[in-house]
Amino acid sequence: MRIGLRGFTGISAVIAVVAVCLAAAVSGQGQAPAGGRQGQPPAAGRQPAPGRTEDGKPNLNGIWEAFGAANWDIEAHNADAGPRSEIMGAWGAEPGGMGIVEGGTIPYKPEALKVKQENFKNRMLVKVTNDPHRFDTGDPELQCYRPGVPRANYMPFPFQIFQNRDQILMVYEYKGSMRTVFMDKHQEAPVDSWMGWSNGRWEGDTLVIDVTGFNGHQWLDRAGNFFSDTAHVVERWTPRGRDHMMYEATIEDPAVYTRPWKVSFPVYRRLEPNAQLLEFNCVPFVEEMLYTPLGLYNPPNRSSR
Repeated sequence: MRIGLRGFTGISAVIAVVAVCLAAAVSGQGQAPAGGRQGQPPAAGRQPAPGRTEDGKPNLNGIWEAFGAANWDIEAHNADAGPRSEIMGAWGAEPGGMGIVEGGTIPYKPEALKVKQENFKNRMLVKVTNDPHRFDTGDPELQCYRPGVPRANYMPFPFQIFQNRDQILMVYEYKGSMRTVFMDKHQEAPVDSWMGWSNGRWEGDTLVIDVTGFNGHQWLDRAGNFFSDTAHVVERWTPRGRDHMMYEATIEDPAVYTRPWKVSFPVYRRLEPNAQLLEFNCVPFVEEMLYTPLGLYNPPNRSSR
């Protein structure tokens, strides 16, 4: 299914509009002096240092992606068969991973660890109902819900950053999810949501993002790791060169964990000349799974490839 907009498909159209708006915002700010030391405006008449914006900050604009198996399990794990190996074979298998949790283990409270284990057991169990407990089972990714933070940053999909002085926009290929990082006017989340509410600031060359306002339905991976609606995530994006940066996220949730804990991993800029986000509108992909048990699914006429 494609959503047309004068030749653009859904995510491409969104990105095109966003790029125009941000370009206008940058030009409307006036041209900041260029070059200069870390955190200082450059001297008048000089060009920006490589990899920096005109206000002297690291230039994060571009398409980025993390590589690894954290979306299957953020803790270290061996390769394993998938949940329907009798029909999926190697297609549905889980790759092994070294883990991204610093210290190796998530510090769950005993009762929360039981919830995580139940999540894994019921990761394929989905249901369509108005009951708010419909979110208690089934991986949200399986059902095409937005992934939340930090999971959006290590899913096997690229994401694009649009940066200006007052706001930073992050657009994710998965489901066309996006979030705005408010660099100028910080405020509390007006409503709970899947992606939370992001307030940002610079600490030297590190972009620090404070994320709250989660709806409490997020999973951190396909293994059932999770947090609640009281979670507080602090991200740190630190460039280590023009085309890669270290990502850290400290997660605090006293309802679920005994202490704050951290994930960390590198992300890399996509350098292909034609790099772009493609559309991954997963809603049509889950309709048969969700609605066939209710007798509400009519298969579309699909032409063969």
